[in-house]
Amino acid sequence: MNRDFSKTIVITGNGKGKTTSALGLCVEASKAGLKVYFGQFMKGEEYSEIKALRQLSGVSVDQYGGAMALGREINDQDRAVAKKGIERAKVALESGLFGLVVVDEINVAAFLEFLDIQEVLDLMDAKPIKTGLVLTGRYANDDVIAKADEAYEIGEIKHYFAKGVEAREGIEM
Repeated sequence: MNRDFSKTIVITGNGKGKTTSALGLCVEASKAGLKVYFGQFMKGEEYSEIKALRQLSGVSVDQYGGAMALGREINDQDRAVAKKGIERAKVALESGLFGLVVVDEINVAAFLEFLDIQEVLDLMDAKPIKTGLVLTGRYANDDVIAKADEAYEIGEIKHYFAKGVEAREGIEM
């Protein structure tokens, strides 16, 4: 059986399921005996996805983004939180302890300029050969996609949000 988790994967697009796809990879890696680091930008609440990850063996979870607010001008505190997040993700990546490192919503953080795109590219360059790296979020930069081994765009065909249905606990949060 091939146990090669060493690829860099980008999961982007306007459809629902980018984080969910990354969570599936975390489950598979954990169940295969690999240690997993899951760092989440832009979100600070302990949604169901985070609660589930914390129950998996060998999975470490960090959130760095609860102070980041959408719909207002970016401030130095936002950038500091994002900077701390990318530094922690880089330490996890370079440590050699993890078979899989996921940086959830990093594409959005870069798109909104909480992070500089060069910081994301540098993170990708820091990936050890035997470690997998997953970058999720809408608006993935073309250079990030080009540098990745695999890239997936999740599109929306139809979603009940358009009818005013709010996010449901256990499904979207």
